[in-house]
Amino acid sequence: MSAHKIIFDEPGRSTAHAIAAALQDLFDPGPTALTLFEHQPTADAGLHWRIEAYYDNVPDADALTSSLKEILGLDIAAAQIADVPALNWVALSQAALPPVLAGRFTIHGSHDTSRVPRGPFSILIDAGEAFGTAHHATTYGCLLALDRLTRRTHFNHVLDLGCGSGVLAIAVARANPHARIFATDLDRQSVTVAAENMRLNGVGDRITTLCANGLNAPALRRSPAFDLVIANILAGPLIELSGPIARSLVHRGALVLSGLLTHQAPSVIAAYNAQGMSLASHARINGWSTLVLQKR
Repeated sequence: MSAHKIIFDEPGRSTAHAIAAALQDLFDPGPTALTLFEHQPTADAGLHWRIEAYYDNVPDADALTSSLKEILGLDIAAAQIADVPALNWVALSQAALPPVLAGRFTIHGSHDTSRVPRGPFSILIDAGEAFGTAHHATTYGCLLALDRLTRRTHFNHVLDLGCGSGVLAIAVARANPHARIFATDLDRQSVTVAAENMRLNGVGDRITTLCANGLNAPALRRSPAFDLVIANILAGPLIELSGPIARSLVHRGALVLSGLLTHQAPSVIAAYNAQGMSLASHARINGWSTLVLQKR
């Protein structure tokens, strides 16, 4: 059985990174693996950026290109499709990922365990079928925000909404060992992956994982208000959930939001301002934003 890859060639680095991030995060199904690298398409051409996204089932290249243009608001060259031999692209791509340093946190795969110093802030993540290895700008931005927040504040009651691989909940558990943490996701497989990652990192007994849509789970409705909420999802759901998320926070509680493109940030900020939240910081990384807000 052959797999397929979609190829984009772009001269601009920022456009290439935006395409790669959107392919990984904004489409269902997403690619089983994705690479981004510099190359020279012809001898007389300058350096370009190539994105290769691998799929088990051949996607519609024209439809995918049109959707990317609409979502990103960018002029994108048409994609190409190529067949490739069937290989374990997830394992191959993860094996090529280096450790990520984000403040005090070091996020690494099992292939780097022997090369990464051990310590309370070294986190093992093999994301598998769940998003969140810290190589993506949104997860990285959240980790930097959590590093800063947990240096100056001890959080007792935390919600990681849309937890993916569980890396953000694990980071909070490592930084605040006595915190009570909920980690939820819409996708049941992500919850399973997250729970296993928490167990492997020795914090499984301190984090409650739930398959939940927003904040509607009975356990969340019964829960006391949170002093920290993290939501690394997408701009649309963040805006839709602005009311419930704001109401779930204590007075002066902290909120970390990501999963949104930088041009979407003003709309998200406005939605939370209307719910009594004030913007504390806005980090922009490779076209993606991470917001930190506080409940007034």
